[in-house]
Amino acid sequence: MVLFFSSNALGDDKPVVIYAGKDKFENEELLKHFIPEQDVWVHVDKLSSPHIYLRMPEGMEWDKIPEKLLLDAGHLCKAGSIQGNKVGVTIIYCLATNILKRGDFATGSVTFHDPRKVRRFRIDERENAVVNRLNKTKREVEVDHEAERTLRDSARQRAKRLAATELRNAELAVARARKADVEAKSYERLHRGEGTEAWEEDRWEASRKEGEFDGEEDFM
Repeated sequence: MVLFFSSNALGDDKPVVIYAGKDKFENEELLKHFIPEQDVWVHVDKLSSPHIYLRMPEGMEWDKIPEKLLLDAGHLCKAGSIQGNKVGVTIIYCLATNILKRGDFATGSVTFHDPRKVRRFRIDERENAVVNRLNKTKREVEVDHEAERTLRDSARQRAKRLAATELRNAELAVARARKADVEAKSYERLHRGEGTEAWEEDRWEASRKEGEFDGEEDFM
C-alpha cells in the first residue's frame, strides 16, 4: 500500500503529490518505480524514518524546490520517525535517481550514488498544524506499479508524438509561407516586366509615321 498526501505549499490551485510506502517492504517497491525526472527522495538524516517522495511539478528543478514545499515533506518524515518526532532533526533530500540500493543491503537501507548531490535542511520542532493539514489529505492506495509505469510511458510517448507533429506542422507552415512569398514576388516581377514591354511598344507605335514600314506586318 502507498500513502498519498497533497501539499498546497505552492497554492491551493497547484497541489503537489507527496507519497510514501506504508512499510519498509513497500518502500523497496517504490525504489523501483519512481519517476526519474520528477521524484525527490526525502528522509531524516542518521535516524529511522519513512522514505518520503516528493513529486515535483513539470519544470521544477530539485535544487530549487521552494522551502515551504520542502518543509511539508520534511515534517512528514519527522512525524513518522520514532526517535526524531520530538527532537530537532536534519532532513536530507536528493533526486530519487541518486539513491543506491545494493543486493546485500537490509530491507529499507539505501545509500547514494553521489553523496555530493544530497542537500540538507533543519527542522527543530514539530509543527502540528503542518502535519495535521497533510494528514487530512492522506489516501491509502493499493498501486499496481507496473501498470502505472505502462500508463506513464504511453502518455510520454503520446506527448512526444504530439510535440513532433506540432513541430513538423509548424515547419511546413513556414515552408509554405516562404514558397508563397517567393511565388508572389516572381509573379510581381513577371507582370512588371510585361507592363514595361507593352509601354515601350505603345510609345514606338505612337512615334511611327503613317505608312512607315513595319517588319512584323503581314502583306499576304
